[in-house]
Amino acid sequence: MRAVYATAPHAEDPLAGLAIGERPEPAVPEGWTTVAVRAASLNHHDLFTLRGVGIAVDRFPMILGCDAAGVDERTGAEVVVHAVISSPEWDGDETHDPKRSLLSEVHQGTLAERVAVPRRNLLVKPAELTFAEAACLPTAWLTAYRMLFVRSGLRPGDTVLVQGASGGVATAAIALARVGGYRVWVTGRTESKRSAAVALGAHAAFEPGARLPERVDAVLETVGQATWAHSLRAVRPGGTIVVAGATTGPNPPAELSRVFFLQLSVVGSTMGTRAELAGLISLLRTTGLRPTIDTVLPLDAARDGFTRMLDGRTAGKIVFTVPG
Repeated sequence: MRAVYATAPHAEDPLAGLAIGERPEPAVPEGWTTVAVRAASLNHHDLFTLRGVGIAVDRFPMILGCDAAGVDERTGAEVVVHAVISSPEWDGDETHDPKRSLLSEVHQGTLAERVAVPRRNLLVKPAELTFAEAACLPTAWLTAYRMLFVRSGLRPGDTVLVQGASGGVATAAIALARVGGYRVWVTGRTESKRSAAVALGAHAAFEPGARLPERVDAVLETVGQATWAHSLRAVRPGGTIVVAGATTGPNPPAELSRVFFLQLSVVGSTMGTRAELAGLISLLRTTGLRPTIDTVLPLDAARDGFTRMLDGRTAGKIVFTVPG
């Protein structure tokens, strides 16, 4: 089957290990099924895999991709794939399972004509959502949903700052925060990115590191080293910084004196549960909100999408389609 995969890790030049070609059909363990992929979206996680981050060397070659929507080949149902693979015996919040993984870490990923997944990881795709829209939800949109509605402690009317205006999680957070009743501020590196964020629903957009009109109730932080100091200074005393990524570097100075003196809460957030993905899908059905898609490409043109993400030329999700 056709697939987009990493041949080997390349820390400095991730696209050197990117390949598009034939791979073996997926193995299907007991309790699993295969999904004929119709659309799959790209995430920074895929670039990390190409760099060798979060994956053992002996797992290569690895088909990339966490997110997919398609057709369950066992039942014929149109489905969305929940990307968090928990232990078979695990019961409860899948993100708390110490043995959990994402598709494309231990098990082959979704950027392929078919992917094998546990049956319990499938949710029905509503007819209201296209395959491309549904494929945007399981990683970036679910991450933003959990950050906002589960981990932040925000209430309608509060102010939230989203660091970085144009990535998949950031654009999802802007849209979700707006429908959630929050005042939404963002930072963006260029005027075009800031304007795009306002068009998505942000109330105001600022240059990175800019002094804000007032301190915010919470910051959503996925950028890391480049924005961490600003996040600490942007949040009000007693406020919260929700961290779900570090695309520019994972180890910024902690500035612990500011954390304890202002009694800040620094809260980690990772992906989301199957139940939260169901809640996200329900929210989209109820509100009519839809993911912002930057680019749709055929699977065989995946290198163009990876290049766009690596260069930072995105304003929403990049989606790959597979003919059905």
